Amino acid sequence: MGRRNGAGGPAATSGALFGEVLRDARERAGWSQGDLAAKIPCDRSLITRVEAGTRVPQEDFAKTCDELLGTEGLLLRLWRRIDWYPTVEHPDWFKRRASMDAVAVALREYQTQVMPGLLQTDAYARALFARVEPDEEVVQERVTARLSRQQRFLSDDGPLFVAVLDESSIRREVGGPAVMREQCEHLLAVGKRSNIRIQVAPFGLLHLRPPNTSMSLITLPDGHEWVYSESLDRGHFSDDPAVIAKHARTYDLLRADALSARDSAAMISEVMEGYGRDDQLRPDRGDLAQVQLQRRQRRQLHRNSPRYPRRRPRAGQ
Repeated sequence: MGRRNGAGGPAATSGALFGEVLRDARERAGWSQGDLAAKIPCDRSLITRVEAGTRVPQEDFAKTCDELLGTEGLLLRLWRRIDWYPTVEHPDWFKRRASMDAVAVALREYQTQVMPGLLQTDAYARALFARVEPDEEVVQERVTARLSRQQRFLSDDGPLFVAVLDESSIRREVGGPAVMREQCEHLLAVGKRSNIRIQVAPFGLLHLRPPNTSMSLITLPDGHEWVYSESLDRGHFSDDPAVIAKHARTYDLLRADALSARDSAAMISEVMEGYGRDDQLRPDRGDLAQVQLQRRQRRQLHRNSPRYPRRRPRAGQ
């Protein structure tokens, strides 16, 4: 993968800064790139690309380099502060959305089918990207970039973030029961933050009229508002006051009719426990035929067994 963080941009500079700090620490230790790669261990080309600012390193990479180079956690702290998103190749329209998230003072979101990107766990995001991207390196970079976008919303002074989730997003299995259980645990944890509220729009409330697609209402520092939605291969933005008013009304009614944050947490907990049971009780595919055979045999034994009349108590006994 070629260089993708052009010089001059603030995020590109941040990514390049990590590489410069790593190179300086390595050279102070008197090691070549090959020496460091052998001690991690990893391919030498990874060190070259991270130092050049053309590769998104993993969190464990920063931790290991701190330990080997004696930088006392400097690289890990720097890694966590960097927005890695612009380093990864994404469609231009989503770069525009990400730039809004980076400065937004309020974000109101409705999500259907899957979890919002700003609320996804590492494993959940990885499972989603792996569906459409066979290259594990690309998947890793995109997961790191997505998680880096979450940092300001999960900080102590993060902007207001209200997410209304269609029930389908918590029941649609992505990555398996264990991944979904962890994802539900994450929702419960972040929903306790003072700036985040998570509500569920359940299937059972017939009067609910949710939008046909996911959408976001974004408020910028100057008060300017945008509505954002996605189709298959592009994002759609509008700051037309009439469009904003229409979708804001739809969202406010939807949020009012959805479960409260407290009741939503109870539903998420119930769904989470279901994933735990599914994980424990679900047979392996190789055992499925045997399980079905045993069930048929039990039914057959029941049909062929002699029947004895039951003694029924008389009235008043």
